[in-house]
Amino acid sequence: MYKHLTIFIAAVIFALLLAGNANAGYSVVHLNTTVILNTSNTAQVNEVLTVYVSNYSVKQYETDRDALNLSLSTWQGLIGPELTQHILNSHSGVYGFKFLPGPLVPTDYGGGYANLYMTYYVKGVQLSDRVAPRVIRYTFNDSVFNFGHSLSGEYLYPNTTLTIIPPSGAKIVSIYPLPDSPSTGFSDNYKNVTEFSWYDQEPLSKFTFQYDLDTSLGFEINEFLYNTYNSKSLPIYLAIVIIVVVVLGVLLALRKLR
Repeated sequence: MYKHLTIFIAAVIFALLLAGNANAGYSVVHLNTTVILNTSNTAQVNEVLTVYVSNYSVKQYETDRDALNLSLSTWQGLIGPELTQHILNSHSGVYGFKFLPGPLVPTDYGGGYANLYMTYYVKGVQLSDRVAPRVIRYTFNDSVFNFGHSLSGEYLYPNTTLTIIPPSGAKIVSIYPLPDSPSTGFSDNYKNVTEFSWYDQEPLSKFTFQYDLDTSLGFEINEFLYNTYNSKSLPIYLAIVIIVVVVLGVLLALRKLR
């Protein structure tokens, strides 16, 4: 009960902040954050912030949109605190950042809606560990979340969707809280499910997303050579490479003879 009350109070405070920003003519309507996980423990993040632009701020928005030299911080001053990166590693920051304010779609009653697009990459979004031969387990690093903060921990803002897309072939090991979408699939560990979404005000303080991924033989060989190179001297490394090449050559020759 106390936990939900704390989140509710934090949500009210956030709404008041948005209301305070409304006199500038912009109101945040919805946030969509999509995290595309990679096997390198990095992630591509795509975010879409939908805002309502009041009638008297339409010209200002269109002027600002045409001014390509406006920085993200300038737009943050116009839109409010929600225009920020919501997946963020404090140790490495983000890279490959791109920001694009979309066109204004007018409404019949004045003003209009616009989407603000952000895309960027983040390191250290997950941790990896080998749990079996040719099987790597990936664990999402929930410290990268940068949504709402309350006494009980991190939570999604109201009118927010968080979507996580694991690599192809991922086998879910553990997931909490259960995703809002898909609403079914828990009994078979979400077999063949390719993306998971959580909605408005979902608590993230105990967030868990863990999956296994089978690796190829080529990946195993490359990893072995990489580790050998970093732990042995160069002559030993070259000798191992030659042996591997010779063995592969023999195997290919035997296959052709068959």
